[in-house]
Amino acid sequence: MTRDAGAAFRALHVRGRPFVLVNVWDAGTARMMAALGAQALATSSAAQAFGLGRPDGGSLTRDEALAHAQEILAATALPVQGDFENGFGDDPETCAQTVRLAAEVGLAGICIEDTMLPTDNAYDADFAAARIAAAASAARALGRDFVLTARADGLLTGRYGLDEALRRLAAFEAAGADCLYAPLPGSMDDLAAICAATTRPINALVAGWATGHSAADFAAIGVARLSLGSSLARLSQRVVHDAGRAMLEGGDFAALARGMPGAEVDALLAAGAR
Repeated sequence: MTRDAGAAFRALHVRGRPFVLVNVWDAGTARMMAALGAQALATSSAAQAFGLGRPDGGSLTRDEALAHAQEILAATALPVQGDFENGFGDDPETCAQTVRLAAEVGLAGICIEDTMLPTDNAYDADFAAARIAAAASAARALGRDFVLTARADGLLTGRYGLDEALRRLAAFEAAGADCLYAPLPGSMDDLAAICAATTRPINALVAGWATGHSAADFAAIGVARLSLGSSLARLSQRVVHDAGRAMLEGGDFAALARGMPGAEVDALLAAGAR
């Protein structure tokens, strides 16, 4: 990872011209997405947890997340963002230290959410902003570019509504966040309201109802970045689940014939390598 990875990552964030931030979970998926034209990658805490046989939401340690990120970074030359949950601790200094450690391993940025993991409770709004302020201060002191994304997750978890999400995002902007993210508001209109409320780049999660919209739809309301979260990982889990169920319950192996040829996989992995 080059020293200007953060700057390259930041340059992709243009309102109204959303790029796809592809959440991957191992070197193979990283290289395949790079070969297919991805401009940047991200880890997914849920996908990593699934691979370890654990539930999403607070089951990973910071050391595990950092080691996992290093595997992704080693696989391709693309900028990589770390999905670092709540910063792996409650207090602001822990968030700041997480930023410093993320930068040390070569990540171009991380996102930090306002959920008090492993519960789905939201941090007090002022405390959530203080956590982002500490992380932003650490990012600015790095001596290189680093993109800090602040997440207001209460819409996703059901802990607060759109008005509170907007209030928190404004506080995160004032605290120094570079990109803002409120996963899965209720509708495209709500997402448009989020985009209109700030001049910062907005990340939209492509999951649930959002999968019914095109990149052009998101561009039209000013979205800058489209991340997948665990959507791609859950799609792979669906394929394994359905094929396994057909085999083990019905003796049906037909799904296996739909797999990609090994030579085609090998070619993509080679093309996506560093």
